[in-house]
Amino acid sequence: MSCTWFMRSGALRPYERSLRTATELCLLSDDGRRLALDVDRWLPPADRGDATVLARCQGPVLDVGCGPGRFVRALSERSIVCLGVDIAQAAVSITRDSGAAALLRDVFAPIPGEGRWPTALLMDGNIGIGGDPQRLLARVASLLAPDGRVIVEASPDPSVDARLTVRFVTDGTAVGPSFQWAEVGLDGLDRYARQAGLYVEETWSVSGRRFASLVSRRTRTR
Repeated sequence: MSCTWFMRSGALRPYERSLRTATELCLLSDDGRRLALDVDRWLPPADRGDATVLARCQGPVLDVGCGPGRFVRALSERSIVCLGVDIAQAAVSITRDSGAAALLRDVFAPIPGEGRWPTALLMDGNIGIGGDPQRLLARVASLLAPDGRVIVEASPDPSVDARLTVRFVTDGTAVGPSFQWAEVGLDGLDRYARQAGLYVEETWSVSGRRFASLVSRRTRTR
């Protein structure tokens, strides 16, 4: 089943425009909160925080919600095979134009190499995809090799755990239809991981960003 169940027609247009023009963008939740989207950081090459993720990647790597592809490019430059998947045509086009590999595909659709990926990435808040972190983690876990891992970038606030209805905001105006999203800190991530049959093996922080490496419980007991 396609995960476009959480994205109404036209909802991605503001995001795709921002990727192509570097326009400032954020998410506005139905309770009035704004979630910043750091497009200016996603478009350039990988930074110091990203490097800590790259160092933990064993290839081949699947980048779920790859955006403009900075992780795919950086891993390819390190001679590590990586495939990005994204439901935004602009994101896939930018990644491919850089010479990296990407598919216009959502994570709940068939993915090449299911059950054989050593590493999967959920960066830049992509744990929020679909507004159901447990369902998303269970799906990503099904894509991993038996000893694989998923590296997640969580919310900077470890206690946040919210399922939201959001819209994009650009130039101060909410645009496009609403869709489901989630914001998850490390506390909630630990719980969702266990529900998905995963274990938080390691957590770390860089420049205010928080990350976790999740592995199968089978791997933990070896």
